[in-house]
Amino acid sequence: RQCIYMFCLCVASLTLLLRPLQFAERTTVTRAALVDEESKTLHAIGYNIGSRLGDLEGFGEQDVDTIVGGVKQALMGDSPEVPLAEYTAKADTMLYLRAAEKQEAVAKLGKDALEKAAAEEGAITTKSGLVFLSKKEGSGDSPSPTDAVEVHAEGMTVDGTVFDSSYQKGETLSFPLYGVMRGWSEGLMLMKVGGKAKVTLPYALAYGDFGDGSLNIPPRSTLVFTLELLAINCNSLLECAADVDE
Repeated sequence: RQCIYMFCLCVASLTLLLRPLQFAERTTVTRAALVDEESKTLHAIGYNIGSRLGDLEGFGEQDVDTIVGGVKQALMGDSPEVPLAEYTAKADTMLYLRAAEKQEAVAKLGKDALEKAAAEEGAITTKSGLVFLSKKEGSGDSPSPTDAVEVHAEGMTVDGTVFDSSYQKGETLSFPLYGVMRGWSEGLMLMKVGGKAKVTLPYALAYGDFGDGSLNIPPRSTLVFTLELLAINCNSLLECAADVDE
């Protein structure tokens, strides 16, 4: 696995360096037939590498063929068809601008989702920009910033894709409020035990400018969570520490 990761990093670097621009001849990469176990395994290596090159997503098929052609030349020891010193800088600029465009598009979708959530009947918008909509009222206490809680939680991107769910895993989550994302802490403190709510978080209250690659969450993503407050496990940091000691 480590070898594949290192190979992936090498290929990623090569794709930045070897993409011909403007005058380079386009060639279509011929796909090899997967006729035996070795060829199928090699295909899996290539696919796994490609799935990790997120910066290159969105290119058309001809552009991808050109990139793969450059990678092939490097791996076969052939000379590049373009001056690398010149085109490395152009590749960096191209990928930077593409990433910026993607982030702006994601942020725009998030802004629209926040406005739509805020317009729902019963929704409230806090000073931080979080949109809170109670689905079931609880009773008793609300947690404070120093409390630990037990919850069910399900997270979605604004297109409705579920990226994590304690419901699906069949197990609850327990954590101190100071140890999770700001949006969770704020949303849960608006609830009482037994309550359930939908909270829509602007990206600054979620995974911020960087996103979370392990969950396939792009940078600047607005996220929608279903939160269910099941219990307040301890009412202060001192009590939590005492519980651990016992």
